[in-house]
Amino acid sequence: MTPGGDIRVQKLPILSLLVVLVSCRPAQTAKQKDAIALNELSSYGDLLQNPRVNSTQTIANDMQPPHEGAPHGVPRHYNWAFGPRVGMGNNPGKFAAMTAWGQVYVAATGNAATNTRIQIRDIKSYVLSKRDNKWHLLQSSKQVDGNAYREDFAGDISIPANVRREQDGSISVKVDKGYNYHFWCACSKATIDGDNIKGVFTTVQARLVVDNPQKPDDRAQARYLLSMGGDYWLNLTAKWDNGKTNADIGIGKFKYVKNQWQAFNMTTLSPTAIRRHPPPIQ
Repeated sequence: MTPGGDIRVQKLPILSLLVVLVSCRPAQTAKQKDAIALNELSSYGDLLQNPRVNSTQTIANDMQPPHEGAPHGVPRHYNWAFGPRVGMGNNPGKFAAMTAWGQVYVAATGNAATNTRIQIRDIKSYVLSKRDNKWHLLQSSKQVDGNAYREDFAGDISIPANVRREQDGSISVKVDKGYNYHFWCACSKATIDGDNIKGVFTTVQARLVVDNPQKPDDRAQARYLLSMGGDYWLNLTAKWDNGKTNADIGIGKFKYVKNQWQAFNMTTLSPTAIRRHPPPIQ
């Protein structure tokens, strides 16, 4: 501007302004980036998806501690007793197969419901490829299989669970103190390429349903927790051998099962990576 002259404003392209603004930001740590990613997912919603039950925000939150409640009978020294965590993550090592699984517990604070079941459906597992940066579906089943295991999994002791087939092809189960319901995909394990794993995502949906419609609906008193996870396995036919033939990929957050359908997830991705590579959702 010259004395007495006109003020001339140079118009910069929007992209240039964005570059200037971004370049002025101070360097951020990975933890700060994840916090920003979680906040943006929550604040602006899932602009890249149109979820019905699940969402990228839910997936990110399902790997953030703590659990919504403590699962009954899980020893306090277990590293998943109080919050979700990643196990082997994206590095399967010697393992050449994987499977999605989940677990249902009575809450440590107790459960007064006696006429409530947990309905479980649509278990899936995906792997994010390093080569093409795309999610690939490895497992998908309306129904799950499983057994009632000791709450601490000691000795791999299990008994048949109280399972009921539902009209949509899914199952529902009753759970009581002393035993959980540990379930997995009603399909075979999936082959993996250990050198091509950038991320893993497993998911399932669950809700509370009435056991006997001739009795009072006591779902309001139900206190059941569900967590999603996944395991790497030595191969497609390997049997459990005290940790020699399998190891967990990660364990998601225990959340209370409610009357409405709800998604439960486990992923090895950070919130920042989830925003960059949104997993497939329903």
